[in-house]
Amino acid sequence: MNKKIYFYRITHIENIPHILRNGITHIQSPKRNPNYIGIGDDALIAKRQEIILPNGKRLGDYSPFYFGRKMPMLYVIQNGFNGVQKRDADQIVYCVSSVQTIIDLNIEFIFSDGHAVSNLSAFYDKRDIPNLETLIDFQAVNADFWNNPDDTDLKRRKEAEFLALGDIPIEAVLGYIVYSERSKATLLRFGIAEEKIVIRPQDYF
Repeated sequence: MNKKIYFYRITHIENIPHILRNGITHIQSPKRNPNYIGIGDDALIAKRQEIILPNGKRLGDYSPFYFGRKMPMLYVIQNGFNGVQKRDADQIVYCVSSVQTIIDLNIEFIFSDGHAVSNLSAFYDKRDIPNLETLIDFQAVNADFWNNPDDTDLKRRKEAEFLALGDIPIEAVLGYIVYSERSKATLLRFGIAEEKIVIRPQDYF
């Protein structure tokens, strides 16, 4: 397996100080952020709590990450579609980790070959990591567009997920991607080292 396989979680920039103190905390964690600013689809989040995975755990027990950037959910958030509150790109930060980092920290995880809520998606665990690069369609993950009449399954595969059980310690967050110098200045003010912040407006809509 390529040890440089990264994955990403988007969050509101105002959630970063809590992450720096507590890591990425699960919604049911005793350390969860009481002032958490959500940016996702509440109906979809609730649905994840109802799904039982092949291993017997609930999908909602896991903290989800995407293998790629510029995901359909980000498009929904930036445009305020599906009843989701519209957010400016400056308000959204990518927290970056890697498969190898999670393995090294001995955090339990699974991953899916498509959106985890879809009945078409299959789930894998640590035993399948050597085959991750063939199980995940990285061409789909990195596609800029997902509405393809010749490939109606593209969007599902693009949204393949890495799912870490429970809380993720701050040591697992390798860096941050932001939209602009303005966002970077905010993270610097929060105390994040400059070398951990990358400005990539191309990763936003």
